[in-house]
Formats: sequence, C-alpha cells, structure tokens
Amino acid sequence: MLVKNARIENKEELTDIRIKDGVFEQIGKLEAMPEEEAIDLNEKLLLPPFIESHVHLDTCLTAGDPAWNMSGTLFEGIELWSRRKEKLTEEDIRQRVKKAVSMYALNGVQHIRTHVDITDPSLMALKTMLKLKEELQDLVDIQIVAFPQEGILSYPNGKQLLIDAVKLGADAVGAIPHFEFTREYSVESLDFAMHLAKEENKLVDVHCDEIDDEASRGLETVAARAYELELFDKVTASHATAMHSYNNAYVLRLMRLLKMSKINFVANPLVNTHLQGRADTYPKRRGITRVKELLQQGINVSFGHDDIYDPWYPMGNGSLRDVVFVGLHVTQLMGYQEIMDSYKFITTNAARTLHISDSYGIREGNSADFIVLDAENYYEALIKDASVLYSYRKGRKIVENSPSEKHLLV
Repeated sequence: MLVKNARIENKEELTDIRIKDGVFEQIGKLEAMPEEEAIDLNEKLLLPPFIESHVHLDTCLTAGDPAWNMSGTLFEGIELWSRRKEKLTEEDIRQRVKKAVSMYALNGVQHIRTHVDITDPSLMALKTMLKLKEELQDLVDIQIVAFPQEGILSYPNGKQLLIDAVKLGADAVGAIPHFEFTREYSVESLDFAMHLAKEENKLVDVHCDEIDDEASRGLETVAARAYELELFDKVTASHATAMHSYNNAYVLRLMRLLKMSKINFVANPLVNTHLQGRADTYPKRRGITRVKELLQQGINVSFGHDDIYDPWYPMGNGSLRDVVFVGLHVTQLMGYQEIMDSYKFITTNAARTLHISDSYGIREGNSADFIVLDAENYYEALIKDASVLYSYRKGRKIVENSPSEKHLLV
C-alpha cells in the first residue's frame, strides 16, 4: 500500500509512505508500483498514533455509583471508589473497560497505560485487566500499573498484594506516597516499590504528591531512588501537583536531582484542574505541575486523561485532544510553536514515558501504526477539533471517521 501526499508531523513538504507486510518500508517521494493500492491524503496531517499515558480503566464509567463526589476532592473520590469496589465483578469491569477502549480507539489512541487498583484481596480488577490486555490487542497495546489506591503500608497486606500483582504480570509498579498515613510510611512505601521494580525488572509509575500540600515531597524520594537504583527513565512521577506549591528556592535545588534522575512526568490537566485548589479561597491554584519549567530543563513530560466519568472526574470521552487543549491553557504554553508541538505530549513524549520509543514512530522498519487528522497541521487540528479520519495498526485500517462539518443555513 502507498500513502501519498501526507504532511508528517507538521512538516510543510508532502511525503509518501510505502507499507508492506504491516511495516513502514519506504518514506520519501515515491511512485506507485503496478497494481499497488494507493491512498491520497490530500495534504492531511499524519501522526504516529496517540498514546494515553495515564488512565484508570478499571474505574471508568462509574460516576454517581454509589454516589456523586460532591466536594470534588481526591479524598472523597477514593472513599466513594472503596465503596464501589464492593460491587465489582469480572463482567462489570469487562464491559466498562471495553467501552472505554472503544472510545479511545475512535479518537486515534493505540497505546494505553492504565493504573489498576490492587488494594483488593482478590485482585479481581488486575486479573480481569490482564485478560483484556490480550483480548484487545488488535485495537490497543495496554500497559498495566499495579496501583495501590489505598496505600502500600496503610492498607492491610499491601506489600504482599503489590508483590502478587507483579508476579501475575503487571508491567509497572505503582505507589501513592501522599495517601500513606505518615511521612515515614510514604518514604518506606517508595523504597519498597522501587526496590521491587528493580528486582523484577519492571517500570515504575508513582501517583506522586497529588495534593496541594507543599510539605508533600515524595517526588524527591522518587527521583533519588531512581538515580541510586539506576532505574532512570523507567520511572514516572504522575501528577506531582504539590510541585505547584513548592517555594522556588526548593524547586531550584530539586531540579538538579530531577535532571540527574532522568525520570518522566505525566500531567493530567482535566482532572487536576478539577480536583486541586479545593481548600483554597482566593487566590486559587491551577493544580498542574510545573510543565513549562520541566520542559525547559529537558525533562520529559506527557499528558494523560486520568479518569473517564468516575468518582474523581464526572466527564471524559477518550479524546486526548481535549487533554492537550486544556493543558496548553492552564500551563500557559500558548506560543505558536508551543501549540504546533503540543501533539508530542500525547505521542513522542508519551512513548518515552511508556518506554516504547525504540519501536514507536513514523520510521522505516517500524510497525505501520499511524493516524490521519482532518487538518494540515496540529495548530489547525486543535482549533477545528479535527476528526481522526483514519487509524491504521500494523498497516490495517481499524478506524474510519467522517469529517465533522457544520453548515450555516442563513
């Protein structure tokens, strides 16, 4: 198959791509061979597939059950979810996850990192997600984080549950230091989680300081352990919202450690602008980590949806365009080139977060995975809320959408 006249990742010049046996065989100015199928994109934007670098598929589509989160806080969300877990069945999880994955696929997402709650003696959600990972692989690659929602030390048998989750096949080890009972528990939980990841050769993704409290400083422990254990970019700090409350003198010192550690960050603009600042009157904090400052230091940052219609976030539709659009506003990344490059938060930057950069992207020899947007560049795509016209996976079309059109009748 030959793909003609594509604008690859905002490039002005038009490029052709030849796909053979599910792989990008040639990229350049190409002519169709006899009887070769050819598709003319007519100058549409072609990108590597979108990547969701932080979501909770096991909690999706449960908002209002057993009750709505009226305070809009992280902690009421956790309390509501602990009640909802009592009703979990494999079929309940299966149906909700399949629906959410379909939403993502229709929006051009082909890779998902999901955090799965393991503070459940039965590990039902994790076991179900491991099955779904195999069942849904024609649509998406799913990476599973063993996530101790109610803590490692602060939940009964939390350490053993984390070990069991890793042995069952989780791809990454999680932690939630700001939810542990004490600062001492916080540090010990991170030591345990990161040593476990080192021993089992797993990735690490920590829900790190998702709180407005400037005294919540799990991030320095995460970065120090990543450096000491030589885990480096296998480690991700998700949320890190307390960083927006740290004093600048402390951040200046912290940045040196963050650069040395080479860890990744995930910001979740939709959910954290909703959850954070709830104890503030005015001024009210925006609730997002220091994205611009991290990028200026050469530190990798990607964006995630975090929640889709669950106890922490009452909205969500699987569109990472919405995540980027809001993220650019609240982090004040609104220069023209910053907007043009913002697709990287959900493509190349996210690939670094998931540790899949070697096999990801529009390069000869890579799997022919790509999407086509109804726009000529990403600036236009954001403004128009452009449709994902096509999504191809291993050279096979898995999604086709019609352009969104509006007509003024008067």
